[in-house]
Amino acid sequence: MRSLETRALLMTKLEKPSAMDHLETIVRDSDAVMVARGDLGVELPPEKVPGSQIRIIRSCRQHGKPTIVATQMLESMIGAPTPTRAEASDVATAIYEGADAVMLSAESASGAYPVEAVSMMNRIIVEVESDPLYSQMINAQQEIRQETDSDAICLAMRSVSQGIKAAVNVTYTETGSTSLRTARGRPDAPILSITPYLQTARRLALAWGVHSTLLDHSIHDVDDMVDAACRTAYEEGFAEPGDSLTIVGGMPFGSCGTTNLLRTAVMPPVK
Repeated sequence: MRSLETRALLMTKLEKPSAMDHLETIVRDSDAVMVARGDLGVELPPEKVPGSQIRIIRSCRQHGKPTIVATQMLESMIGAPTPTRAEASDVATAIYEGADAVMLSAESASGAYPVEAVSMMNRIIVEVESDPLYSQMINAQQEIRQETDSDAICLAMRSVSQGIKAAVNVTYTETGSTSLRTARGRPDAPILSITPYLQTARRLALAWGVHSTLLDHSIHDVDDMVDAACRTAYEEGFAEPGDSLTIVGGMPFGSCGTTNLLRTAVMPPVK
C-alpha cells in the first residue's frame, strides 16, 4: 500500500461487512474512501446500510480523507428526465452528513438524460449547502482530531475565517495535505489551494470546497506568500480589493509537512 505513495493515491471501495469491523484502520491507510452502497446492500441487511454510511463519512472527516457516496443515487434518471423525491433526498442526506462527493453511475454513463442527471445532482448540492441547517449539522459534527500542529492550524483557520468574514481561505500545499485538513473543517468561505505541482492540483479536485491553482514561482518569505495569495485570489475571482483573506502555509518555505503559519490579509487595490 505504501509503495503507491510516489505514483498514485489509494481509493478504498468499502463493500464488505468485515470492512466495518476494521473501519478506522482502513480509513487511516487510505487516501480516499468510496461508500459503495449497492455492494454493501448485498452483503448487509438494507436497514444497516444508512448507519454504515454515516459511520464511514464521520470516520473519513475525522481523519481528513475525502469520501464519495455512490450507487443508485438518481437511478430513475437512467430513463426519466427527473428523479424520484426519495432519490433527491438520498443525495441531500449524503451532503448533510458531510460527504465530499456524490457519484452518478449509469445515469451519466449510459442513461438517456446524462446532462439532466448531472445538473439535478448539482442543484441538490447547491440547495443543501445554502441551507442554514447544513452549517448547523456540520458544526455539530466537529469531532476532528488535532494530533499535529498542522491539524490545529488548519482548524484554527476555520474559526478565524468566520470571525473576520473572509472571502476566501488560501492554502499553500506541496502534497495536498494542508488543503485536505482545511476542507474537513468545512469553512464557510471557499478554499483556494496553491501548489507548485500539477499532480497535486488534480488530486485535490475530489476534496470538498477546494479550487486548485499552480504556483509559477518560488515563495521566499511571508510578504511574498501574502502577495501571491492576494494576487491569485483576485485573478481566480475569489476576492476583490478590501476583502479579507486567511492564509496558511509552512516555514521553511518549500518543505513538506511544515504547516505552521496562519495569517490574515486584506486584499489591496489592484495595480
